[in-house]
Amino acid sequence: MNAVNPGTPQRLTGQDLIRLKKFLADNLVRALEMENVAPAQRHAFVQQNIIRAFEQTQLRLPEEVRNEIFRQVNDDLLGFGPIQPLLDDPDISEIMVNGPKKIFIEMKGQLTKSNVVFDDDDHVLRIIDRIILPLGRRVDADSPTVDARLPDGSRVNAVVRPVAIDGPSITIRKFRKDKLKAEDLINFGSLTKPMADFLEACVKSRFNIIISGGTGSGKTTLLNVMSGFIPEDERIITIEDAAELQLQQDHVMRMETKSPNVDGLHAVTIRELVKNSLRMRPDRIVVGEVRGGEALDMLQAMNTGHDGSLTTVHSNSPRDAISRLETLVLMAGMDLPLKVVRQQISSAIDLIVQQSRLKDGQRKVTSITEVAGMEGDIVVLTDIFKFNQTGISQDGKVLGELRPTGIRPLFTPRLESSGYKLGAEIFMSGKSTTDSGRR
Repeated sequence: MNAVNPGTPQRLTGQDLIRLKKFLADNLVRALEMENVAPAQRHAFVQQNIIRAFEQTQLRLPEEVRNEIFRQVNDDLLGFGPIQPLLDDPDISEIMVNGPKKIFIEMKGQLTKSNVVFDDDDHVLRIIDRIILPLGRRVDADSPTVDARLPDGSRVNAVVRPVAIDGPSITIRKFRKDKLKAEDLINFGSLTKPMADFLEACVKSRFNIIISGGTGSGKTTLLNVMSGFIPEDERIITIEDAAELQLQQDHVMRMETKSPNVDGLHAVTIRELVKNSLRMRPDRIVVGEVRGGEALDMLQAMNTGHDGSLTTVHSNSPRDAISRLETLVLMAGMDLPLKVVRQQISSAIDLIVQQSRLKDGQRKVTSITEVAGMEGDIVVLTDIFKFNQTGISQDGKVLGELRPTGIRPLFTPRLESSGYKLGAEIFMSGKSTTDSGRR
């Protein structure tokens, strides 16, 4: 090793440490390849041989410095480099690498800068390759963006130059190992017990439901919870860009999109999977998110007997969700009049559940809204439950309450015919209100 002189004093420069880590990593990679070590034995092999590799340098370093270098090399070879401790921290929900020296985390809804850093751009690129190569995906100047997932299901997006101007970027939405239930969301204050009972009745009564919300608002978490209300004896088909749903039922068929190969061919899109799912005898179709022409296929499925479907859409309010669906349907390439599109939406969708991330990081169901049909050319929406913000506390916490609007949904008879006779108290506002709930 020529990076540093054997026997140098304990203090090394930053570049010396980078060269030392590279020497150790290269040495261990060669040893792993020569010995053809099985994946299950790699951790023990690295632990045994890293000391031997370090002794070749004849360096004298403080024990805490040496142990930290060993940990970093171990994470580089067997984990995901500097971000491995962040991935191991259960309190961190998202990791954002904006180049090698700027790594941010989301913890309990708040963004903060981490003290973790990569060595350089090449170090970030090596970790990106570590993530995507087992999945048969690639990222380079010709294909500078990629979606992938970690072995635990965490969702990963990576962007490299020339698109990423300041260096390669990684965004990781971590996968919860514990499966949340409605009771957990109630305890978190995300929704109330009456709201959870109402949503359970709607799912079990095979209503078609859209979960609407912005990026990072908790749509997928809520979709996971609501899918838990689906009875065990039904066949569920799930369709996602990157599989992250955690359905608890036994009879689940999971499908995931496929990126094109190096020639740009043989991609499999969500739209193709939605079409294919109709030939798989589904009782329920759950689409992780509609973001293109598959919205038309989803609506047609809902309108032709595939009741009880669930999906999410990016939008900031129930009314925006309708507009977003209109746009997505038109992306299917069908030259449909806008009124026809709205009729398709109003007849297919029963309920829109709005999930929001508040300014203080709280994630809440801020409205549950019935799609009540058409009046002229307009889709009629009726709020059944709504979050009313009352102020902000001195420490910046958003104050407010989740409560019913006092309006019983028009589909109440459908709930009752399915065996769910919800008490009037669920829909009583408890306070006088002049808001009719109609928009």
